Amino acid sequence: MIRHRRLPLACDLDGLRADLAAVAPAGWHPHFNQQYYSGDWSGIPLRGIPGSRVPLYSDPTRSDFADTEHMSRCSYLPQFLAALECPVESVRFLKLAPGAVIREHRDLGLCFEEGAIRLHLPVHTNAEVEFVLDGEPLRLAAGECWYLNFDLKHRLANRGQSDRVHLVIDARVNAWVEGLIGNAKASV
Repeated sequence: MIRHRRLPLACDLDGLRADLAAVAPAGWHPHFNQQYYSGDWSGIPLRGIPGSRVPLYSDPTRSDFADTEHMSRCSYLPQFLAALECPVESVRFLKLAPGAVIREHRDLGLCFEEGAIRLHLPVHTNAEVEFVLDGEPLRLAAGECWYLNFDLKHRLANRGQSDRVHLVIDARVNAWVEGLIGNAKASV
């Protein structure tokens, strides 16, 4: 079982931040899993299920993912996504505001071994963000790309004074992903 990997994917942090600045004025949607958190956990959907009443939900039973109108405001992100040689499902910016807490939970089946990956690319973060995956504290720095096994218990708190914003990508495992995960460092 793979718990986490820092992936060898080059990311233009300035490009991600410019795309975030371009879409942020459209407004943030509260996260749909309200029983899991307190405070402000919200997002901007860039790719999802067309016409969904829950724009941040990455429905694992669906395959008809499409870019939202927000994606058309992004300059760098389409290039980054095009370099991913796997089926990309949902893409969103997720924000955890200062003082917000995501309680420990699992996202059942959301792991490499079940054919699904969730990539996290920190866009803005701070030293006071606490992220714990399966009992292990992790530090994810801005500009890094991580695979995290969310089938394991995880929790998060933003104890800092600034927003923590990640680009979150859900995709399907294929031979390219297998190679990417296999070439990544087992622990950092």
